[in-house]
Amino acid sequence: MDNNLALCFRFYPTEEELISFYLRNKLEGTRPDLDRVIPVLDIYEMDPWHLPQFSGELCRGDPEQWFFFVPRQEREARVGRTSRTTCSGYWKATGSPSYAYSSGNRIIGMKKTMVFYKGKAPSGSKTEWKMNEYRAILGHEASSSSNSATPNRILRHEYSLCRVYKGSGSLRAFDRRPSSSGVTTSEMGMHNVHQAASSGVGTTGGIGEMATTSHHQNPTKLE
Repeated sequence: MDNNLALCFRFYPTEEELISFYLRNKLEGTRPDLDRVIPVLDIYEMDPWHLPQFSGELCRGDPEQWFFFVPRQEREARVGRTSRTTCSGYWKATGSPSYAYSSGNRIIGMKKTMVFYKGKAPSGSKTEWKMNEYRAILGHEASSSSNSATPNRILRHEYSLCRVYKGSGSLRAFDRRPSSSGVTTSEMGMHNVHQAASSGVGTTGGIGEMATTSHHQNPTKLE
């Protein structure tokens, strides 16, 4: 698949695509080819700077972000808590978990942001490595919008989807689409999109042809 991607091709899925297409299909087992794009890996078994080498085909060589399906740990199944301690440090949650929304303003999952600290808790040193952990809500789609009373908050735990990245200091790092000589990602990448879609990997069905085409979503602020 790598040979079919032209220069400047970048994998920039939105949060909606990550949850509603990639994570949802992984949980349902309907798209085994997704592992080529987002591999399954227990990211807590290694330090974050080792993770990029294990990224999927579309993220190889990307200097900004890497995506992984993380299976549920046995410890989490037993006691309800995930161990996020690695050889050199630990992941620490920052802020409170928040809802992730679809473009139609429906709750589709939960998002937790974490920062990696070197050393032993609680006195470790903060690093530039960060992560967004996404979990999908049980059911095909949440049953209510953000404006209604009580949404279905039962989460799927078999897999989470984690986006690992290095803090850039930019408030628009996640949804920023790279450009080259003033050409937008959609303009320079449409040929790549059709090539990738024809291989059966990354086609989003009801959400769009490819994650890289969704450049219209408002960017989210990174902490």
